[in-house]
Amino acid sequence: MKLYADSADTAQVIPLLEDGLIRGVTTNPSILARDGLSRADLPRLYDEFSAAGAQEIFFQATGGSRAELRDDAEAIAAFGHRMVVKVPATPDGFRVARELVQHEVRVLLTAVYSLAQATFAASLGVDYIAPYFGRLVDSGEDGLAKVSNMTRVLAPTRTRVLVASVRSPNAAATLALNGVSHLTADVPVLLAMMIDPVTEQSAAEFERVAAG
Repeated sequence: MKLYADSADTAQVIPLLEDGLIRGVTTNPSILARDGLSRADLPRLYDEFSAAGAQEIFFQATGGSRAELRDDAEAIAAFGHRMVVKVPATPDGFRVARELVQHEVRVLLTAVYSLAQATFAASLGVDYIAPYFGRLVDSGEDGLAKVSNMTRVLAPTRTRVLVASVRSPNAAATLALNGVSHLTADVPVLLAMMIDPVTEQSAAEFERVAAG
């Protein structure tokens, strides 16, 4: 299992990276805006996350046209070897992803909501796709079945499913039970995954006994 923080908040993310608890960091324009940042902050974030030990860093390219999207993706890829460029799974995004793969740029196609999109992404040889689990559930779909089917279809390929919008420890555990090996979540969810009340009670009892 590989876990990533879905955040641009360095105060929250860097301690997790320094302690080796997560593999890397995922962001998108919405996350940057939520944390009071912008596209201009990406080079600094890349340097800080890298220095803290991130193995993979995911930043999303944007652009109003195919050419603009490709140019922004190439600029982001140039930040360094830990970079994985996120590209939206639109018709232009698929085309740009193919161009990037041909130039040996690591790519994640994001906002993948259908098995057909997942299949097409794998045919291009991208590294990852990102379905948004919470949003699938919110829309009334069987998000678990859809993500599980994507994972099964992509298993023989080089493309991995990195599930985003994982909103609780229970959701993370259920996804893992159904074959998901990469997921990203907000920092509070990641921290909550390490805690169980019974464990806390047991640990407190151990300390009480040890203190004699």
